[in-house]
Amino acid sequence: MTPPLFWVDEVPGVGALADLAGAEGHHAVTVTRIVAGDRITVSDGAGTIGDADVEATLAKDRLRYRVVGRRVVPSPRPPVTLVQALPKSDRSELTVELATEAGIDRIVAWQSARCVTRWVGSRAEKGIRKWMSTAATAAKQSRRPRIPTVDGPVGTPGVREIVSEAVGAGGVAVVLHESATEALAEVALDTATSVVIVVGPEGGIDPGELEDLRALGAHAVRLGPEVLRTSTAAAVALGAIGVRTDRWSGR
Repeated sequence: MTPPLFWVDEVPGVGALADLAGAEGHHAVTVTRIVAGDRITVSDGAGTIGDADVEATLAKDRLRYRVVGRRVVPSPRPPVTLVQALPKSDRSELTVELATEAGIDRIVAWQSARCVTRWVGSRAEKGIRKWMSTAATAAKQSRRPRIPTVDGPVGTPGVREIVSEAVGAGGVAVVLHESATEALAEVALDTATSVVIVVGPEGGIDPGELEDLRALGAHAVRLGPEVLRTSTAAAVALGAIGVRTDRWSGR
């Protein structure tokens, strides 16, 4: 079993002693029940990882560890951005959790035309904070050294800009759509500099929005014969992209 991962502001150098405190320290000592002699992993969430041996537990929310190895894990290539239409509240965090566990690099919240959920003012700020927290927790659970960035919410003009920039720089943009005639397997990904996945809301993408994105070079694609929920579609697409690119190969 791989050692549990905990977030730190900065990963110390090899041989350094440091304390894990606060919320992460509490989770390590009280929830995970880490004790002296255990091996843990610490990361700054930006790709740097430290392998560490626990030397002592100092309190219910603090332990001391010594770094025995330190490395930087390169970002997977090509990078993948998820433009996610706001799901209903009971599925919102699940969407972010699954996409993070599947390896997404960036998540952009999209206020699409057919979204039932509306993020306005303080609700938007609260929603983004919850998505960021969910992404950090999911990245820790899946032992990812990088926490995906979360931003938005953006309207459809913002999505058009993301797609246009990606396609213009040699990337590929795909809009997941149950009625599409093109399969994701048919889209050329081997030379893509980046990938953008656009996922609509429960009611589907507005036809006008779909045509706008296609006019900018996005592909309307289906994943398979099943119709997936908005909360699971991105994770399934990421699995397919991982197999068809070098993201999972380690090269």
